[in-house]
Amino acid sequence: MSLGAENLGFSYVAGHPVLSGVSLSVEPGERVALVAPSGTGKTTLCRLLGGYLEPDEGRVLVDGAPLERGAGTVRTVQLIWQHPEQAFDPRVRLWRSLAEGLREADEADAAAGFSRRAGAHGVCRTDQVRERLRASGLMERLGVREAWLTRLPHELSGGELMRLAITRALLVRPRYLICDEMTAMLDALTQAQVWAGVLDLAQERDMGLVVVSHSPALLRRVATRQVRI
Repeated sequence: MSLGAENLGFSYVAGHPVLSGVSLSVEPGERVALVAPSGTGKTTLCRLLGGYLEPDEGRVLVDGAPLERGAGTVRTVQLIWQHPEQAFDPRVRLWRSLAEGLREADEADAAAGFSRRAGAHGVCRTDQVRERLRASGLMERLGVREAWLTRLPHELSGGELMRLAITRALLVRPRYLICDEMTAMLDALTQAQVWAGVLDLAQERDMGLVVVSHSPALLRRVATRQVRI
């Protein structure tokens, strides 16, 4: 049981590899920090591990099986994007984006069926999203306000949008969470609140974490192990 990278290689431009021969393994409950100078491929590696890029060489394995890719798949690996605006459709109100996370959570948990909890066409109503968010405890843990749910992404600050991105990822109950500069745009107090919530959930769920941060102090506090790439 692990999230593994085996001899990964990747280039954006042929003949100019960003990553070459990268291998690592993250066990359930482990918190692994990726350490490397800026511009040497940490974010690229996160996107490979999350299935958003396909390696030129090597492979990514989740619990011994190849990582599934493509829209609509139930992900056991969730990536928290460094820039949260990339994680949301700018034309869609945020409660609808979270409703998609709830649909994936139902699939991942083999629940009784999304259609029993959803409104027409398989989409949760705003009140259903609020109800299930309250039940998950994520809003309180991550400092998410209900008023944000009816807004469009551009109507929130970067920090507020990041907290919603983390919430949506955790609703799926992934086995592995990739945190690429997850709290870089948050103030110190909110950063501490968010990390406390994520670490508590990681312990409760035995969830493996991959962590990228420019703050050595944060990595020392959060990670159980550091890997140089």
